[in-house]
Amino acid sequence: MGSLGVSRTRWPVAAWIRLTLPTRPPPVMLTGGPPPLPGPPLDLLVPNPVPTDPRRRVFSFEEDHDAWVLRLVWDAEDPGILEAEYRAPIYGGRAPATEVPKFWAAVKRLVAPLGPLPVESADPRP
Repeated sequence: MGSLGVSRTRWPVAAWIRLTLPTRPPPVMLTGGPPPLPGPPLDLLVPNPVPTDPRRRVFSFEEDHDAWVLRLVWDAEDPGILEAEYRAPIYGGRAPATEVPKFWAAVKRLVAPLGPLPVESADPRP
């Protein structure tokens, strides 16, 4: 899974989750023209420019934990997906099995305002 935007930490992604967001109703158009671009699904997501393509609208949020960082990423070009990354100083491996439930719990806590979200894919799965 390629990471979008620029992360505050240079640690690699050792685990990730792709969640399917609920479909939003189409915007009500009061004037002619193209519909407005969708906004991020969570208020905590802030713009995170992609240096190689300034037209891309990527939003992210990072939360520090003891020895890892949780990063949520939403791309306006793929508005139905919210990605969560477990970033830690683990090079050439995966997140420890003891840390995966903590990662999943932190993700669930942050996305709780959206309701239960189906998991599209994840590595590793719980």
